Order: sequence, then C-alpha cells, then structure tokens
Amino acid sequence: MDILSILWLFFMISALQPVLRRQFLDTMRTRKIAELERKRGTRVILLIHRQETMSLLGFPLMRYIDINDSEEVLRAIQMTDEEVPLDIVLHTPGGLVLAALQIARAIRNHKGKVTVFVPHYAMSGGTLIALAADEIVMCKHSMLGPIDPQLGQFPAASLIKVVEQKPIAEVDDQTLIMADIGRKAIQQVVEAATDLLRRHMDEKTAGEVAAKLATGTWTHDYPISAEAARSLGLPVNTDMPDDLLQLMKLYPQPVRRQSGGVEYLPMPRHHSIKEQ
Repeated sequence: MDILSILWLFFMISALQPVLRRQFLDTMRTRKIAELERKRGTRVILLIHRQETMSLLGFPLMRYIDINDSEEVLRAIQMTDEEVPLDIVLHTPGGLVLAALQIARAIRNHKGKVTVFVPHYAMSGGTLIALAADEIVMCKHSMLGPIDPQLGQFPAASLIKVVEQKPIAEVDDQTLIMADIGRKAIQQVVEAATDLLRRHMDEKTAGEVAAKLATGTWTHDYPISAEAARSLGLPVNTDMPDDLLQLMKLYPQPVRRQSGGVEYLPMPRHHSIKEQ
C-alpha cells in the first residue's frame, strides 16, 4: 500500500469516527432509557439542551425549548396510555413560553403520576414545566429559576419599572409599547403558573407563588435550590436515582476547540483509612 492510499484510509477513518461515536452513544442511550422504563414502569421523556458549537464559525449557540420540542414531547405523551406514569428529565436554560406551556399543560392533564427530574438545572421555561408535575426530584445542588417573561434582551418587569419611574414625556414610544407588552406577558404567565400550581396548594397561595416567580422578584438567572423550592410549597425531594445520573453521562457537552477548565479522574472515590 502506497503513501497516498494510507493517507486516504486515514482521512476516511477520521471522517467516520464521529459518526461511529454518535451511533454508539445513541445505542447506549436507548438501552439505558429502556432499562429505566422497565425498572420504574414509566414512560421516560428527556428534554435536554446542551450548548452546541458551530463547526465553521466557532461561536456557541445555546439551545432552548422551542415548538419542535413541544411537538415531540406531546407526541410521546399521546403514545402513552393515560394510566402510565411519566418521568420527565429536564436539563434546559428555558425557552419559548408557548412551547413550555404546551408541555406543562399536557403533563398536568395526564392521569398517571408525572415526575420531573432535574439533575442539574431547569431554568425559566423548564421551571414552568416542573410546576405541572406531581413530584419534582432534584439533586442537592440542582437549580430551578424564575419564570418572569423576557422581551428580547430585557426583563418585562424592568421595562415596566422604567415607565413607572420616569415622566411619560421622557419615555420613547418603543419603550412604552414594550412595557405594555410586558404587563400583558407577566399577567399571562402569572395566570398560567397559578393554574398549574392549584393541584399543590390553595388558590390564594398558588397566586402568591406564581407572582413571586413571574414578576421580577429576582434576576432571570437567579438559582432556586431544592430547599428554596420546597419552602415555596413545591413538591420537591432530593431522592435522585443513580440510574438517571448515569443516563445523563450519555449526553456529554459537545467537544470544544479549547480544553475546558475542569479536570478530574472519572472514577468514584470512596473514603478509606490510610495505612500507618
């Protein structure tokens, strides 16, 4: 075999390696999901968003909950008998209110028990989905987040505050329009969240919790821990199954050009008595 043939073989193997790796991961995920469903007697649905990197331009694109996600989740729920429990695994920075609310209402109306698992974080629209579950399972350091609407790059609550604090003559038309949209958006999210929370608490308390989450009490990226979520009255526990954490390992962050800032030996470390 000449050098040219060796080079062609090398390039072909290099080109096929990512495809084969992806195929292996897909197979492992399918097996693990099937194993979880058999063990728990549930339908397992994962909504996982990782940060992708453009192969040519090299800048990060954050994935989020969109209409395609809601269509797929609704399709999975429609393929499941009403009495079969649902296990929803969330790992997302949030997304469109429309898509998140579609998913939330679908799981709220499901007759079987719905458990939402948050291994790491489910912010914004992810939290809105979690509010519809019968049970929310988090790790000790998992996070939920506020569900206050965002208009472009600005929080709706902040736009409203600008209009309230400045003389009307000093506010431009665009800001006034956005503030008006912001009021409507907040009211709609509060009403939707209150409706979802009624199954866990009385009407008055549900409204208060919804308002706290949706009216700009915190910044949009404020982390709400399992303990804090429980104090709000949400049905949260920290009994995260090990099998589910193992499943999350099969959804690695896409490889970046530069190495990350975190390194460790990927093996369990147990306490042991040192020899004298």
